Amino acid sequence: MARCLTLLKFAVVSSCKANTRLFSYSQRSGNRVVRAAFTEVSNTRQQKYWSSPRLLSLSSPGASLICHSYSTHAETVEEPLHNIISNTENVQGSFSKHEFQAETKKLLDIVARSLYSEKEVFVRELISNGSDALEKLRHKLITKGGESAPMEIHLQTDVAKGTLTIQDTGIGMNEEELAANLGTIARSGSKAFLDALQSQVEASSSIIGQFGVGFYSAFMVADKVDVYSQSAESSVPGYKWSSDGSGIFEIAMASGVRQGTKIVLYLKEECKEFSSEDRVKEVVTKYSNFVSFPIYLNGRRLNTLQALWMMKPKEISDWEHEEFYRYLAQAYDKPRYVLHYHADAPINIRSIFYVPETKPSMFDVSREMGSSVALYSRKVLIQAKATDILPKWLRFLRGVVDSEDIPLNLSRELLQESALIRKLRDVLQQRVIRFLLGQSNKESEKYACFFEDYGLFVREGIVTTAEQNVKEDIAKLLLFESSTLPAGQQTTLMDYTSRMKAGSRNIYYLCAPNRHLAEHSPYFEAMKQKNMEVLFCYEQFDELTLLHLREFDKKKLISVETDIVVDHYKEEQFPDSKPESERLTEQQAENLMTWMRNCLCQKVTNIKVTPRLDTHPAMITVLEMGAARHFLRTQQLARNVEERAQILQPTLEINTTHDLIKKLHVLKDSSPDLAQLLLEQIYDNAMITAGLNDDPRPMISRLNDLLVKALEKH
Repeated sequence: MARCLTLLKFAVVSSCKANTRLFSYSQRSGNRVVRAAFTEVSNTRQQKYWSSPRLLSLSSPGASLICHSYSTHAETVEEPLHNIISNTENVQGSFSKHEFQAETKKLLDIVARSLYSEKEVFVRELISNGSDALEKLRHKLITKGGESAPMEIHLQTDVAKGTLTIQDTGIGMNEEELAANLGTIARSGSKAFLDALQSQVEASSSIIGQFGVGFYSAFMVADKVDVYSQSAESSVPGYKWSSDGSGIFEIAMASGVRQGTKIVLYLKEECKEFSSEDRVKEVVTKYSNFVSFPIYLNGRRLNTLQALWMMKPKEISDWEHEEFYRYLAQAYDKPRYVLHYHADAPINIRSIFYVPETKPSMFDVSREMGSSVALYSRKVLIQAKATDILPKWLRFLRGVVDSEDIPLNLSRELLQESALIRKLRDVLQQRVIRFLLGQSNKESEKYACFFEDYGLFVREGIVTTAEQNVKEDIAKLLLFESSTLPAGQQTTLMDYTSRMKAGSRNIYYLCAPNRHLAEHSPYFEAMKQKNMEVLFCYEQFDELTLLHLREFDKKKLISVETDIVVDHYKEEQFPDSKPESERLTEQQAENLMTWMRNCLCQKVTNIKVTPRLDTHPAMITVLEMGAARHFLRTQQLARNVEERAQILQPTLEINTTHDLIKKLHVLKDSSPDLAQLLLEQIYDNAMITAGLNDDPRPMISRLNDLLVKALEKH
């Protein structure tokens, strides 16, 4: 294996040429797959695309090289280190001491120590502040003019000193702004900036922070925080702001301060992990990978990913969608469907959803898996797995939702349950349903494959949704075979209703394991006289789904088994298809049914003759058969025949033209023991056909006795 890796290394280096650099190999045991990590960076620092691991695959008998990359640049070179952070600042004069406003130390303790659930989010908050400062500078340059400056955010770690430094080249602050923005807790300079820009949507939509507490998250991890700031206004000196979070801060004039803001955090002993480059890189990649401005850590560019969901759909290629999907889903397959959805009303939404190509695993189906859609606000991660923005049944989707309108709590970590969140959830759900419905009309075969793999989620959506109109919207995605269509061809409920006869008000369905059993079911045979189309439901949860759906397009969903019982209550008459000579007389039938009632005792509530059967000797009818089956499956009750009969109250309907029933009438007098065995077998057969007997093993001894008696004369 080592020789193979060496040969592969030389092959990769020669094939990828001089524009890529091989960093590492990692061997996966048990197969012949080797991963190589590449970094591709544009010659310019404003690179828009991204880099990610590529997959090198060896397949027998020959070897092939497969390279996937997030960069669209044909030629790339490694960018040299770029770091603007330096210790050039010097305090001029003496410090002036100030006290925090807004309840001072008490409120600061709440913000710094109790507000956030994870300490690492302070990196996100400070980067967001830097991004806002850069956005304000960009707006100033556009509206008032001025020299263009590189707009960047830099981070520098120092393990020896236990510090983390974050510096931006943004608009900076003067002495009054430092005292106002950093000296007053819960005062947001960004919020004030937004208030002044109410009519300018583009600028306001790029501002991240609006609560005014993000800066104070630094005190979760730092004993002391120094801030150096140089305003972009001309002829304004630089300043140093310093505090240990005890309720007092100091401000002094400083020289050598670069335009923008530099924050130095002197980390607490238990938080020294954030002086590690790898730890900070992990946090930045997690939360701030899509910030609009370049982020550098110790001179290396971090955020090379582009927020595809903010772009126009026509600007994104299929290849870019594939690579972005792999990044989000941590997968190597392709998305079978891509939904790129933008909306400004009734709520601002920028989103991309992907349906994986691979069939969901047992773990994906589990309701414990939760959402796989990330929630962003202005391209900053809020929740990696947002559970509130999509209903549970859509958890198979992978993707991103970004909305400026979502109501966040003060720490910007959690959604506040509100009418707006419910509206967002409803809008996204309806858009996904419309998209899938459009795909079913556009490419029916591809959609049929999707439904085969993901139909369980659709059924779950109907069962778990409370609103009837939403149930019916989801039900438009269901597929069934039909008694009027060839085997294998599927139809929707909408197509079924379009084929209904004038005046029909019911949609009929029959649950069976497969088409053969459905077409040879006594219940389907009984429906033939009505000449109605019947949907065949083969999946385990189809029946439960349709029971919860109840109706569709103002038409009731009726099981054919239930319809037979309803017809009895209506006293509908169906003509006998066979002459009287081929069936028992009324007196013979009455005598037989009396004997059957005595033999079956509590197993049945009633026995009657039915003219609707032809090839079957008998069938069991129960009011709401589907509900009865579901009840027996889910409840640990009625473990014996009598208990089941007491709950179900079944009726045994017999076909007096069938040879078994006519022979049973003769045997009840000539051979009572054999007749008893035959009757019990007919009854059990009918219960199995109805799906009300989940354990046929007790019949084995009876079947053996029947076979012995059948062979006694041979």
